[in-house]
Order: sequence, then structure tokens, then C-alpha cells
Amino acid sequence: MQEVTSTKLPPGPKPFPIIGNLLELVGHKPQKSLAKLANTHGPLMTLKLGQKTTIVISSADLAKEVLQQHDQFFCNRTIPELVVVGNEHEFNLPWLPVSAQWRNLRRICKSHLFAYQILDANQNLRRKKVQELLANIHNGSLNGDAVDIGKAAFKTSLNLLSNTISSVDLADPNSATGRELSKFVHSILEVGSCPNLADYFLVLKKVDPQGIQSQMTTYYGKMIDLFGNIISQRLLQRKTFGFIRNNDMLDTLLNINEENTGEIDKTQIEPSATLEWAITELLYNPEVLSKAKAELKQIIGKGNAVVGSDIDRLPYLQARVKETFRLITPSGSAIASPDASIWENPNSFKPERFMGSEIDVKGRNFELILFGAGRRMCLGLSLALRMLRLMLGSLIHTFDWKVEGGFKPKDIYFD
Repeated sequence: MQEVTSTKLPPGPKPFPIIGNLLELVGHKPQKSLAKLANTHGPLMTLKLGQKTTIVISSADLAKEVLQQHDQFFCNRTIPELVVVGNEHEFNLPWLPVSAQWRNLRRICKSHLFAYQILDANQNLRRKKVQELLANIHNGSLNGDAVDIGKAAFKTSLNLLSNTISSVDLADPNSATGRELSKFVHSILEVGSCPNLADYFLVLKKVDPQGIQSQMTTYYGKMIDLFGNIISQRLLQRKTFGFIRNNDMLDTLLNINEENTGEIDKTQIEPSATLEWAITELLYNPEVLSKAKAELKQIIGKGNAVVGSDIDRLPYLQARVKETFRLITPSGSAIASPDASIWENPNSFKPERFMGSEIDVKGRNFELILFGAGRRMCLGLSLALRMLRLMLGSLIHTFDWKVEGGFKPKDIYFD
């Protein structure tokens, strides 16, 4: 989506007074509503969201034109109020306008944090965290406990990121800091996922009718304090005689700061639903789960652990992940997906559509741009893909899955 002020606007549904077309997007899957509207109004459509006029693109060709050919005109982002209250837009890479500061931070991330050689060097860490996930699920299965896959994946992902960044488990339930951080992150995700009326009606910014700005101010403050303490402790440790550097992201950023005074400051260092959907779709489509397990058994072998280097030999697993991405493409993406003009049987879960296809999520194919494209493409894409594929492959290969409570797959309800 792109907010605009021009008077030359594409067609779109007639807006209601005051609220505009907000009711058109009510529900947990606004991307389906957008796809339905695009079938009526075309691949380039205008929506009035409260006081904001927004252009929605639902065509891969148009998305390519906007995000690739005219990227320089559309790369800056509208700043939501929940980001403004925490001043995240002043130093956080996703929200900064394209500028010297933005280019500097992006270069640091690409060269020192998410470079392929660094991700390759961290594969043992990812393997360790996945093994911990499998061990926890195994222990629960011995007691007949149901698995909250979203919670388990969240803990694993958060611990992987925190170890990559600062060499500690920040989602450790036995740690007060870990419990506190998990609570903050959950709260931020929960509050941040709610539509904020202040984003659509300027008069409500100071009123904060939902309390979203107030809550986010509190959460941001606590998060900054928590990460500030971690950074301060590391700085003290680095001054200690005999200290051995961890070579994690925090040490990398502090090294850059020491070598290039003023290049990056402390504020800039501070700051899994996809896996849950993937498992749910597998349970809802047992034939897909059987194919995935068969591929893993044939390629990996029964009793053997899945490792990062195996992923390239597992085309059905890769197709499985792409299909999950296709179904959960958020409404904030440039394409309103699933769209019948792009995908055959768009609401059906069919990983086979990606078998033998070169379409991926790396910003080259505009039919599937969950991680964005162009200069604003997500820098953490490679890390996210590696972790998701490894977790999903390991969970499918290691365990037999069924729905809790004796329900049949057809009884699973998708909102």
C-alpha cells in the first residue's frame, strides 16, 4: 500500500462518510478482502482509510514497476503512531528515510550482521536451538501434553536471535530477564497488531482512544532499559583483563563503534506465526504432511537430524514454506494476495504449485514478496528462511502430528 495525496486517483469502492473503506478490511485476513475488491476495481485501486487515501497494488507487474523501476519515489514509509511514540523512526532502520544514516546502517547490517559467511558460521547455533526445541517437545509428548507450536517456535526464534546478537538466552523461562523480555515482546506484538484509530484519524493522535500509544511508550521504555543493561554489561566485560570476545552481533557493532567513532551509537544498537501456520496447514492437509515426511525420510533417513545443508535437497519442504508465505501475505504488502489472477485455486493449500518453479521470496519474483523488494527489502530474510526451514523440517521429520482432543483435520477452523 502507498499513502497518496494526488487528486488523480485510480478507481475504488465508494467510501462511507468519515470512516471511508475501513469496514472493507474488517477481519483477520484483510488480504482476502483486498483480493476480492481488486477483482471488481482492478489491479490499481484507491481506498479511503479514515482520513488517509491509500493506493493498493494487486498485480505482480505493477508491483515490479513500483518497487523496482520507480523504487526511489516510493521507498520511504508512512510512520505509524506506535512507532512515533517510541521514537523508533529516528534511529530504526526499517523506518528511517533513505538518507546517509540509513545507507550507513544498511551497509553495516549487510556486511557485518547478515552476510552469508556470518550466517554459515552460525549454523551450529541454529542447530543447537532446534535440538533444544525438539527435546522440549519430546519431553512434553512423554507426558501426553499438547504442543503450543506458536509459543514453542517463538521461544526458539527469540533465543536464536538473542544468542546471535548477544550470546544469551533471553527467552529462558528460568530467568527473570527472560520471562520479562518474553512478556514485553508478546505485548508489543499483540498491541502492535491491533488497528490503531490514531493512524487513520489525525484528531485522535493526542486522545489515544485505545491506549495503544501509552502502552507502547511503556513497553519501548522497558525494552530499551533491558537492552541498555545488556550493552552496559558487555562494555564492562570488554574492559576486564582476559576477556574473550564472543564475536556475536553486539561485539561486532561495538568493534565498529570503537574503530569508527561516531559511525554508530548505543541507541542504534538497541533496538512465529509462520511456523505455527505451517504446522496447522499440514494438519489440515494430511496428504501434504505425508508427502513432506516421505521426502524427509528418503533424503535425510529415519533417525537422522535435519541440518542446514540438507535444505537444498528438500524441494518439497521449500515449496511447503513458500505456499505458507503465499497464504499469510499481510495486507501491508504491495500485492493483495491470494489473487485468482496470479494463482490457480488461490485459497487452496497446494505446495505442488511451486515444484519446478523458480519463484522465491527473495525480491526477484513479484508474485510473492512477503519480505519486500528493492532497497527496502528485509535484510534478515536469509536468517529467517534458514531458521524456518530448519525448524519445520526437523519438526515434521522427528514427530508424528495430530490435532489435540481427537479432532479430525477437517474440524480445524481457519478464520
